[in-house]
Amino acid sequence: MKYVSERMSEVLPGWSLKTLLLVLVVGTFASGIVSVTAVQAQDDAAAEFGAEDEFGADPEPDPAAGQPEPDAGAEPGGGGGGDAGGARPKQSLLGWFIKSLGIPYLVVFMALSVTLVSLFVMNMLAARRDTLCPLDLIEEFGQRLDENDNQGAYDLAKSDESVLGQVLAAGLSKISRGYPKALEGMQEVGEEESMKLEHRLSYMALIGNLSPMIGLFGTVQGMIASFDVIANGGSTPKPSELAEGISTALFTTLVGLFIAIPAIAAYNILRNRVARLLLEVGVESENLMSRFEDTTPKAGGR
Repeated sequence: MKYVSERMSEVLPGWSLKTLLLVLVVGTFASGIVSVTAVQAQDDAAAEFGAEDEFGADPEPDPAAGQPEPDAGAEPGGGGGGDAGGARPKQSLLGWFIKSLGIPYLVVFMALSVTLVSLFVMNMLAARRDTLCPLDLIEEFGQRLDENDNQGAYDLAKSDESVLGQVLAAGLSKISRGYPKALEGMQEVGEEESMKLEHRLSYMALIGNLSPMIGLFGTVQGMIASFDVIANGGSTPKPSELAEGISTALFTTLVGLFIAIPAIAAYNILRNRVARLLLEVGVESENLMSRFEDTTPKAGGR
């Protein structure tokens, strides 16, 4: 978090990161909002259509309307008793979503979502050109080498926190042992920095792989619950009890895919960007250090 706070102060004045974060937020939640709105509109339309059928076309009076109502304990076999007569209060879509998903799945998916957004921000900050291969460092480092100010070039590279700066500093620190040793030092630092970036990116791929598996686990659990209702509900299981297990199966699958799709997409985009910038780091560092190809090792150099 300290790394993120230090980098955020450098990036927030620019518009590029703001735009990317806005795209992430909009892309992550837009489909969910559209789905919720569509389902809610469909439910409202169905309710309105049902109300028109109920109140718009009244049937002819029943000649037997004056007969006494059946007892409360009578079997609901005829035209309108039981569950069909007593309309249950309509449940909101959000309440249905929370009830179907359940607290354990809700907590797990929320934790995965927050972790994914945090990793995306951290990797976006780490995959910037200023963090990996800044152009200002290339120009100033080359100017100091042209002026034969090797110590100044080393101090400049050492004080720079970018990957290119650390690679150049490692090369200059071993140039007294010869150009091949300097290249080895640069490659070691480059591979170490590349491993750190790949290690952080791999957690996004892990979330992208885990989310659908957790959703599949919820799918199996919900279907088992529904079949349990069928097995123990007699000849006429209640549809409402069957719907609870089925809704759990569908919602867990939906949320798992909802997290996994942007996670995998962001991972591949950022991985390709990091690979391209690291390639530029290797090319630029070798070009800058190529003027030391004829350098011979100094006596007693380590």
